[in-house]
Amino acid sequence: MFDRLKKEIPKFRHRIIAVEGDCTLPGLGLSPVDRELLLREISIIFHVAATVRFDEKLKQAVAINISGTKEILELSRCMRSLKAVIHVSTAYSNCNLREIDEKFYSPPITGDNIIRLVQSLNEEKLDAITPALLGNFPNTYTYTKCTAEQVIQQYGKDLPVGIFRPAIVISSYAEPIEGWVDNISGATGALVGAGAGLIRTLNIDPDCTAELVPVDYSVNALIATAWDVANNKNNEANPPIYNYYSSSSENVTWGQYINLAMKYGKTMPSLRSMWCYSVTVAKNYYVYYILSVLLHVLPALIIDIGLFLTGHKTRMLKIYKKIHKYSMVTTYFSTNKWIFKNNNTRTLWETLNDEDRNIFFFSMDHFDWEDYMKKCVAGLRQYIFKDDLSTVPAAKKRMARLLIYHRIIKYTSIGLFVWFIYSVIALLPLINSISVFSMSVSESVTVR
Repeated sequence: MFDRLKKEIPKFRHRIIAVEGDCTLPGLGLSPVDRELLLREISIIFHVAATVRFDEKLKQAVAINISGTKEILELSRCMRSLKAVIHVSTAYSNCNLREIDEKFYSPPITGDNIIRLVQSLNEEKLDAITPALLGNFPNTYTYTKCTAEQVIQQYGKDLPVGIFRPAIVISSYAEPIEGWVDNISGATGALVGAGAGLIRTLNIDPDCTAELVPVDYSVNALIATAWDVANNKNNEANPPIYNYYSSSSENVTWGQYINLAMKYGKTMPSLRSMWCYSVTVAKNYYVYYILSVLLHVLPALIIDIGLFLTGHKTRMLKIYKKIHKYSMVTTYFSTNKWIFKNNNTRTLWETLNDEDRNIFFFSMDHFDWEDYMKKCVAGLRQYIFKDDLSTVPAAKKRMARLLIYHRIIKYTSIGLFVWFIYSVIALLPLINSISVFSMSVSESVTVR
């Protein structure tokens, strides 16, 4: 990842000072020496720290995403040469609404109130009331991100602060290298699971827009918002908000996203794949559930039985339990539609001169999704599967064999199912005859 930086700036490490801290602690857990260093030297803050786990415990999510945000504002207020504080939220911070503008919305609860609530209850009681607190929010992540924005609104009015709301951030387009990615969360996880041959069905609406943005474009937009906040004194009552998502004219649907991933995944499979690419999407949850049992649970059960009988440790059912859990927390975002507005972000792009646009490029207009998905798949192969592109020819041969096995199993299963149905239908007359005979015998016995 840092190879290019090492070549261009060999001593770049000398410009970086790591500071120990903890967003869950008062004063961010900073030592007096480190705090003084930050107050003296820092002029721009990017508050990116957050727990992004959808199933995070509410107490932990509040401590990091809300209390941490409040502590950042308190720290920034004491900085001697502060120019900008950019709080990184999410485009889905108000996902309980279907139309999301670049403005503040009423939170489910104020930041101060939820902080007091989680501090007054033990985790067991808090877990019990969490569903009621979340209301229309699908998880603690979006709930606390929404409330954190209220903290910014309340405590950041007299500060040069702005809120950056990126959509679903995935692999890089070009910087620092094409297709770079270092995690398997969110939309990336679906591609990794499919590429490994583990995920064979997904609960998504293929017609819903997949609001995806490359990580390097997102970082460029983030830096540009800091420049905008620092150079334009905000005279409005509230801090500015920048929604960043794929262009409404150049977006991609979830169906297209999966199809493009399948297309390029088949041209550059990984040697580490357990099975071939084969993903069936289901819009309806109940259809997905049936497919999940047939394509995930039953094969996993058969493999685990085989492992058990041969004296090996069973693992497949555990893996699919995690996959099902992943699907349950992401389905909300892949089966619903939102309308986003981004006037502030578009105005910012138009304000940049040609040189800055070239350096900090982030416009999603006329985005080439075909080219991008090819880079994404290649990146997943290299940086997640740790499989060099030189092994593609060998992987293709292996995938061809797996595809033959897949088709044999598929058509054999279909044949057995058809045979079973035919056998049941063929036996119906015999079953009816036996039933009639049984009734006749019963009546005869009754008469006697």
